[in-house]
Amino acid sequence: MRIVVDTDLCQGHGVCESEAPGVFEVGKDHQVVVLESEPPDNRRSELEAAVRFCPTHALTLVDD
Repeated sequence: MRIVVDTDLCQGHGVCESEAPGVFEVGKDHQVVVLESEPPDNRRSELEAAVRFCPTHALTLVDD
């Protein structure tokens, strides 16, 4: 699986960072940075929560 971020939608709320720390980080420019673009399957529930709770729907989880 991999994470896709729509940087046009991201407003830097940081919900993803709080749901999946170590995978996401919101920079000083208020844009999310994906620290681990292809995280292990054992982090799936955290990533699904980050996608679900993103206020701008900027995140997508893609199964490869």
